[in-house]
Amino acid sequence: MTTILCCCGVWQMVILIVQPLMKMSVPDYMQCAEDHQTVLVVVQPVGIVPEDQFFKIYKRIASVSQVSIRDSQRLLYIRYRHHYLPENNEWGDFQTHRKVVGLISITTCASAKEWPQTAERFHGQKEVYSSTLYDSRLLVFGLQGEIAEQQRTDVAFYPNFEDCPDVEKRVDDFVESIFIVLESKRLDRATDKSGDKIPLLCVPFEKKDFVGLDTDSRHYKKRCQGRMRKHVGDLCLQAGMLQDALVHYHMAVELLRGVNDFLWLGAALEGLCSASVIFHYPGGTAGKSAGRKPSISQPADAGKRHRPGAQEVLIDPGALTANGISADTSTEIGRAKNCLSPEDIIEKYKEAISYYGKYKNAGVIELEACVKAVRVLAIQKRAREASEFLQNAVYINLGQLSEEEKIQRYSILSELYELIGFHRKSAFFKRVAAMQCVAPTIPEPGWRACYKLLLETLPGYSLSLDPKDFSKGTHRGWAAVQMRLLHELVYASRRMGNPGLSVRHLSFLLQTMLDFLSDQEKKEVTQSLENYTSKCPGGMEIITLPDGLKLPPVPFTKLPIVRSVKLLNLPVSLRPHKVKGLLGQNMSTASPFIYSPIIMHNRGEERCKKIDFQWVQGDVCEVQLMVYNPMPYELRVENMGLLTSGVEFESLPAALSLPAESGLYPVTLVGVPRTAGNITVNGYHTSVFGVTSDCLLEGLSSVKTGGCLVEVIPSLPRLQLSTSLPRSAHTPPPTSKEELSSTVSVQLFNGETQQLTITLDNIGSEDIETLELTSKIISTKEKVFGEFLSWELDDALSHLPLKSGQAVTLTVNIKVKLDFSGQESLLQDLNDDGISVTGLPISSPLRQVLKPRSETKTVCSDSGKAEYSHVKTLEAVLNFKYSGGAGKVEGYYRELSLGVHVDVEPSVFFTRVNTLPATSTRQCHLLLDIFNPTEHELTVSAKNNQDLVLHASECQRMAIQVDKFDFESLPQPDQETARFTNPKQLEEERQHAQGCQINSKLGICWSIPSLRRRGEASVEGVLNQLVLEHLQLAPLQWDVLVNGKPCDCDVIADCKAGDAVTLEVQLTNLSKNSVGPLALTVVPYQDYQNGVQNYDLEDAVTFIGSNTFYIDTVKPKENSVCKGALLFLYTGDFYLNIKFQDDSAGRELPLAWFTLPSVHIRALDAPLQAGA
Repeated sequence: MTTILCCCGVWQMVILIVQPLMKMSVPDYMQCAEDHQTVLVVVQPVGIVPEDQFFKIYKRIASVSQVSIRDSQRLLYIRYRHHYLPENNEWGDFQTHRKVVGLISITTCASAKEWPQTAERFHGQKEVYSSTLYDSRLLVFGLQGEIAEQQRTDVAFYPNFEDCPDVEKRVDDFVESIFIVLESKRLDRATDKSGDKIPLLCVPFEKKDFVGLDTDSRHYKKRCQGRMRKHVGDLCLQAGMLQDALVHYHMAVELLRGVNDFLWLGAALEGLCSASVIFHYPGGTAGKSAGRKPSISQPADAGKRHRPGAQEVLIDPGALTANGISADTSTEIGRAKNCLSPEDIIEKYKEAISYYGKYKNAGVIELEACVKAVRVLAIQKRAREASEFLQNAVYINLGQLSEEEKIQRYSILSELYELIGFHRKSAFFKRVAAMQCVAPTIPEPGWRACYKLLLETLPGYSLSLDPKDFSKGTHRGWAAVQMRLLHELVYASRRMGNPGLSVRHLSFLLQTMLDFLSDQEKKEVTQSLENYTSKCPGGMEIITLPDGLKLPPVPFTKLPIVRSVKLLNLPVSLRPHKVKGLLGQNMSTASPFIYSPIIMHNRGEERCKKIDFQWVQGDVCEVQLMVYNPMPYELRVENMGLLTSGVEFESLPAALSLPAESGLYPVTLVGVPRTAGNITVNGYHTSVFGVTSDCLLEGLSSVKTGGCLVEVIPSLPRLQLSTSLPRSAHTPPPTSKEELSSTVSVQLFNGETQQLTITLDNIGSEDIETLELTSKIISTKEKVFGEFLSWELDDALSHLPLKSGQAVTLTVNIKVKLDFSGQESLLQDLNDDGISVTGLPISSPLRQVLKPRSETKTVCSDSGKAEYSHVKTLEAVLNFKYSGGAGKVEGYYRELSLGVHVDVEPSVFFTRVNTLPATSTRQCHLLLDIFNPTEHELTVSAKNNQDLVLHASECQRMAIQVDKFDFESLPQPDQETARFTNPKQLEEERQHAQGCQINSKLGICWSIPSLRRRGEASVEGVLNQLVLEHLQLAPLQWDVLVNGKPCDCDVIADCKAGDAVTLEVQLTNLSKNSVGPLALTVVPYQDYQNGVQNYDLEDAVTFIGSNTFYIDTVKPKENSVCKGALLFLYTGDFYLNIKFQDDSAGRELPLAWFTLPSVHIRALDAPLQAGA
């Protein structure tokens, strides 16, 4: 029959098997050397006693483990057992601590009628141990009345289990009564000098061997004396007389060794070892948290753990009486130290165990001696020698053991190996015990006990159920054994009917042992896992076992393996920007210093975590993971998403399928932050093989990350852009720093204008409250004249705030105006007929009007054609800056950039530009050689001029009469600007302003009728400095009036011969300085139109007064007039040449400032009379 009882909260398995009384059937694996000085008291229930109440009283009784004897300095140690086999009691003479000397019975009795039966049962219990019992007690609970009022020493009555305050006191008294009996027996055996024969003490199996022996032989008497000495030593040890016990053990050893009584010699040696252990290790060897209190009778040096020089006592034969027992041991005590040294203790244990091994029926004694020696060696930290004792214990044959006994034996071996630090050996025997729990011979296998024992083996195999322990460095332990053990845990948990445990252990196996699994094993394990999770999905909850052990979750960080985590910035069009004026608001102003090393240190720590871009509340954010599939087959990952903290975050899970052994594979996980603040990406979650995992980055040291903390700013509006022009595949050049949302492309001729209609849609949830538009030309080699992009934003701004879902349109004008100049060397056949501006006499009259040349020349050179057909490229960026909502309050905005790509084809080229003076000093002729590089017929027009038609690759000259320009009237930069601006830049701005003024006056346009394309042509880039000077109105303006009428622009002044003609010369000073005084001389002449000019006109023209005019100093912005008169004596055409005198002050000024109009006067006869 097998029963399981619990002692002091520890469950023990006790086997009750009926066997012959030849040997002990069950070893006490909990025995230790100090148990030899204890007396054994059995505490048992009588009748029916509630188990919880029994053990409650039992614990109170067991608390009285040592009693100080009154009128003595000795302590009595008590060992309590609630169950003890009677056959083990038969070995009480061999070792007295095995003898039951006390019995405490606990019973319940409700009435006086039950008392006789209860007393009878108590008497029956005493009969079981009657041969060894010193005293007994009966504790009765529940009986009241006359019987309960009787005063008895062996019976105590209590009304109930709660009202029993003096239980411990009664136990104390009971122990003292046992001591009295014990002391009397010690004295009786030690002082036996009556001359009677000493009885032969025997173990149960020896009794039949001593039948018929000669009891009078010297050998027999020595055997009796040696055994009795050993027995007295046991009694002395129990009675607290350690030194006496040592002497008796030494003497017993000598006597028994002389008669080769090996079994009892081994017992004497073991007793000697026990006494020495008690002396050296007063705290005990059982490894309990509360050690024994040192005996009062021990000497002052009893606490020393090592006593070098200790040796066996030298026994004086004279100390022995005729019967071999001497009462006075003081002589032996004084002669030498009797305690064994720590080293000798182990040697004597070895010797004793070797003697026990000679007897088949002493297997339990031998096994227990090995256990005691191991406990001593554990304290001495001699693990290797302890393992030798344990190895011997493994092979001790105890006969046919039951499965329960085998489990207990292997469990104790495991604990002892753990005690000496042999963790793997301990785990081995613990696993054997676990397997024994489910042996095929057991009708009802104990899978729960098996599982519990398997869990206890984990530390011995360097196995932990926490996956974090496997992420720290190299793998510890034997992977093959660990995998076998994990498989057994999975199977045991399944047989227990707990599929959740099976899933957890199988997940742990797959996560931690993945590198050691073959491809076939990986497939088998994952198939098993999928089968289990189909019934019980795996999660991240902590599993708590009945004994309180907690199994942490097992995230699948290797399925898939993540190599890097990178938080991605928002797309260019959605990235928030901080208003520059608000950038410094969040910076600390606590320190007045620009640099503080402490602040920089803190910022450095933050920088290693916080990322330098922002996410926006309500917008989809992305995190890129580089993952790897280590499995030999396709891995399906379901419900993969982000784990975050800091702000409310809506993760948008993804499902992916990774090919077998995929290598690094990019995976993008997305989510939407719903509130503003700082968000931390802590990790990711997955669902693989039915197991949900939360993988935290802090536990993944191999994962590379550039930071996981990012700021989420308040929500901003979102703008979507669409255009009337097609989108372009062109990308900005590498030198551009702009990241464009989109690009439009268009092909235009140089000078053409194209309208771009842009539609802006508010596709976000916030209103657009502000909108700004700027443009920038991307760096190009081409010089752009005029505004490339222009727009009017007022109409669009009038629609703000733009609600969600609303749209607004905007028109942008694209006007390309590049350099229209061409290379003169390509048109060398076009000449200006020798006309030279610089060689033209100022006073030379231009009688003919210069007209466009009718003859045309074509450029046939392929290289020249290629040069003029080259397509140029212009690129610009339109930047929309907008904001609204809570983000605008915080000072954030967004930018949306539109790239504009324009391929510019040439329209017309001005290959040569020249000027000729006109008949008026305030006008001139601009000569343009115009080339058509297109493949189409092209028409060129200018203000107040005939259209010029050019065929493909044709060049013609156009002459345009223009009024000279007053460049001085153009706005000038102020002195402050001029001082800090580059002179070259100032000159370029001045030339640009002059060119714009000239273009506006010329109004040159071109058109291609076949393509219905038209545009403007600009001479701004082809005007050199000399041409500009010729086009500029002179600062000194001269006006000549004949008879009060201006003479200019080929005007012929008519007069009558013989009449006086008034001549006025007026000077207007437009320069910044005063001019004068000046002297002018009027010289008349006649031009015969054949190159001959006649200046000898004294007889034909006469001056009324002087022919020299004097002009005083003329201040800026003022004028001066001088007058004279002429008289023409003959009819004819006369010219007046007005010259400056050489000695005048005006010679310091430029010649162009003194260009006076040419005066042509026609003298006529008097008109005929009417009717003539």
